[in-house]
Amino acid sequence: MEEENIGKNFANGGEAELETAMELYGHALLKYCHNIICDYHEAQDAVQITFMKAYEKRSTFNSDMNLYAWLRKIAYNACIDILRGKKIRLPLDIWPKQNNEDHIPGHIREALLRLKEIDRALVYGHVMEEISFEELAKLYGKTAASLRKRYERARAKLAAILAEDYPKYKHSAVKE
Repeated sequence: MEEENIGKNFANGGEAELETAMELYGHALLKYCHNIICDYHEAQDAVQITFMKAYEKRSTFNSDMNLYAWLRKIAYNACIDILRGKKIRLPLDIWPKQNNEDHIPGHIREALLRLKEIDRALVYGHVMEEISFEELAKLYGKTAASLRKRYERARAKLAAILAEDYPKYKHSAVKE
């Protein structure tokens, strides 16, 4: 099944369409969840929850929508539910130092962990996945302008955190 047609077939489909969606988007969703939750095993759980909920609610999926965007929205909510269940802030050393698929240096990962989950998801989505604020607005149910402003604040906070610990980042913390 071609990637363009998966969205059209997903709403009325069965397990074959679910398996296709898992093959197409499972790895990307795992990376996304891992960057929010910061725990590989819990990210796997979030992805499983995502696909279970998507399968259960497939009849509500609008086939004109982008399936990956819809799955990402479900994944984000699953991640937040998992983090709320933990009710603790994650330690800074939880990210594995090896096998870093996104090639995010450890000190930047540690700085990202000091941001709120929504800000971390927003920075990851806009910077690493190059998703526009308009698309992010659809995912998070907020306006593009409010997400752009939130992103700017998160970026400034990230730069300030990095400038505290790494003097070479001091010029980035200054508002341009």
